[in-house]
Amino acid sequence: MNRLERELGERFGERLCLNWPLAAFTSFRIGGPADLLLTVETEQELCFALEAALRNETPVFCLGAGTNLLVSDRGIRGLVVRLGQGLGGIEIDGCKVAAGAAGELRRLVEVVVNRGLEGLEFAEGIPGTVGGGLVMNAGAFGGEMSRVVTRVRGATRAGEIRVLSPEEVGFAYRRTELPEGFTITRVDFELRPGDPELLRRRMLDFRARRAARQPAAVPNAGSIFKNPPGGFAGRLLEQAGLKGVREGNAMFSEQHANFIVNPGGATAAQVRALMETARERVRTTSGIVLEPEVRLVGEW
Repeated sequence: MNRLERELGERFGERLCLNWPLAAFTSFRIGGPADLLLTVETEQELCFALEAALRNETPVFCLGAGTNLLVSDRGIRGLVVRLGQGLGGIEIDGCKVAAGAAGELRRLVEVVVNRGLEGLEFAEGIPGTVGGGLVMNAGAFGGEMSRVVTRVRGATRAGEIRVLSPEEVGFAYRRTELPEGFTITRVDFELRPGDPELLRRRMLDFRARRAARQPAAVPNAGSIFKNPPGGFAGRLLEQAGLKGVREGNAMFSEQHANFIVNPGGATAAQVRALMETARERVRTTSGIVLEPEVRLVGEW
């Protein structure tokens, strides 16, 4: 670790942070420290950091906007890499859109809607980055990323640039099967021409429906569990009496049963315990075992 610290420090200076708390970088506002935290602004910088980490036998975790994520109270060992806004641009050529992985997904939606391009309105209000939305195959209101993505560019664990086809991405329900250690830098989309005013109305409708159902004002990580085949996790959790149930300072939202919120002072251990309580209650009441949508990362 000391060799990697020196190597990255020489290249990136003050952008390399040591033992840095991650709570401020997650939507849950929960998370212990990263051994090393580095923000990169270009693919070249990313490849340098990945290759150096591999050579020094140090694990790497890429942190986007920190949504759909629960970071352990003990933090993440090794190197945590964040993509800066240098990797967040948007380029449009007709119906073809290239979006940097670090850009906000909701901003991408607004940009393409204003250009009269159809196909991403479903993502209005989904928190996180373009790259994070790709990793989770984000979807809502009948749409999902897999239907509009044409290719994904990124860096391998060895620090080499590679372009993946949709088949190589391995899209599935709320997940992908990306190659191990692959860090996304750009996502290419093929959208359809549409009427800008109609698209704006649809986007605003989705925004209003999401705001009415979800506790956006309180820190959370989005939906905690995936919907089971033919059903809804929120409905199962509500039927099991989980709304308002607490574990320490973590609690299930009174507004939507598939959201755990952090009113202040919640820990990752409390959230994880609450998730286990919920899974057991739902299994007991319905016979269904819920699968987490939130990723648990770090040292547990």
